[in-house]
Amino acid sequence: MSRKCVITGKGVQHGNNVPWSKKKTQKVWKPNLQKKKFFVPELGRAVTLRVSTKGQKIIDKVGLMAYLRREGLSLKDIT
Repeated sequence: MSRKCVITGKGVQHGNNVPWSKKKTQKVWKPNLQKKKFFVPELGRAVTLRVSTKGQKIIDKVGLMAYLRREGLSLKDIT
């Protein structure tokens, strides 16, 4: 399972940790992913998605099916 949000597309970022001495070491920033179950009234069932906290806020505000229609996606594209 990849570390990527199915709604926002946020994924792992790479970079350098730079201390005072300027000796660079590799660092990885992981997105805050949560496994969350959303109820879809149009289908009459719940769907489990791995989304970031920003993705959860989008779904709470707009709705899952409304967001997918706006982006031109279907439920099969994200599950």
